[in-house]
Amino acid sequence: MKKLLLPLLSFCLASALHSADTISVDLWPGGAPDPAGYKSEPEKEMPKKTPDDVKRVTNVTVPTITVYKPEKPNGTAILVCPGGGYGILAIEHEGSQVCEFMNTLGVTAVLLKYRVPRRDPANPSKEPLQDAQRAIGLIRHHAAEWGIKPDRVGILGFSAGGHLTLMTSLHANERTYTMDPALDVDDATPNFAVPVYPAYLVDEKNKEELKLLPEMVVTPKAPPICFVHANDDRWSAAGSALIYLEYKKLGLPAEVHIYAKGGHGFGMRKNGLPVNDWPVRVGEWMKSMGWLE
Repeated sequence: MKKLLLPLLSFCLASALHSADTISVDLWPGGAPDPAGYKSEPEKEMPKKTPDDVKRVTNVTVPTITVYKPEKPNGTAILVCPGGGYGILAIEHEGSQVCEFMNTLGVTAVLLKYRVPRRDPANPSKEPLQDAQRAIGLIRHHAAEWGIKPDRVGILGFSAGGHLTLMTSLHANERTYTMDPALDVDDATPNFAVPVYPAYLVDEKNKEELKLLPEMVVTPKAPPICFVHANDDRWSAAGSALIYLEYKKLGLPAEVHIYAKGGHGFGMRKNGLPVNDWPVRVGEWMKSMGWLE
C-alpha cells in the first residue's frame, strides 16, 4: 500500500514540472477512414469557462497516439482514452496526467487522441473504435522498440472513453476498415481493461429496470477488468456492476470499486474524497495481476 501511495504523492507534487519523454505517431498515415463527404472544422482547444476548468480539445480529424515512456519501464503499456461524450476530449485530467501517473509505476502510457466530434450520432463509437483498434496494433508492432511486452498491453478510459475501453475489449476484432498488416494486428484484444465511470452501458431512461445495452456482450475472450465508478454518478454505476456480474458468470478476472461519492468526470482532479485514491486502487490491482513486475 505504501509503495503505491508514494508514486501518487510524487505525482501530485511534481506533475506541473513533469517533462515526459514522448513520441507521437499518426494512426492513419494515408488519412483516417472518415465517412464519405465528412467535413470538420480545424482542430481546436475549447475556451475555458472558469480559470480552473479542464482542457478540452475538439474537431480531431488526425488521430494520434502519444507514447509516454517511464524512466524504468517494466514492460507493461496502457492505452489511455480521455472522455468527453464523443464530442470533445478532456485531454489533461483524463489523459496526459493519467499517463504521467502511470509512468511512476513503470508503465509505458499511450495517450489516444481519437476522432471527435461524433461522425454518426446513431453510432458514435464507430470511428473512435477504429482508432483504438489501430492503436493497439501499433503498440504491439512497436513493442520491442518502445520497451513493451506485446502480451502486456492494457486500456484505460473515462466516461465515453470508458465506453470505448469496453467496446475495444469486447469487440476488438470487429473491423469496419481495411486492415494494414504493417499497422494492425489480427487480434487487437487488450490484455486488461480499466473503465473509469464508463457511460452508455445501460438504457438510462428505464431507471426501474436497468439493463445492459445489446453491444455490451461479455464473452470468454474478454480481458481481465477493473472498474472505477461513483454511486452518485449521473451515468449509473449499475452499468459497471452489471458487466462485473457477466464476468462473474464466466469466471473471468474482475474487480469493481464503487465509491459512495465522486460524481462524474473527476479524473485526476482532487476534491478531498476517497474516490481520489482510485489510481492507487488500480495500481494495486495491476500489481496483484502481475503487470507491475
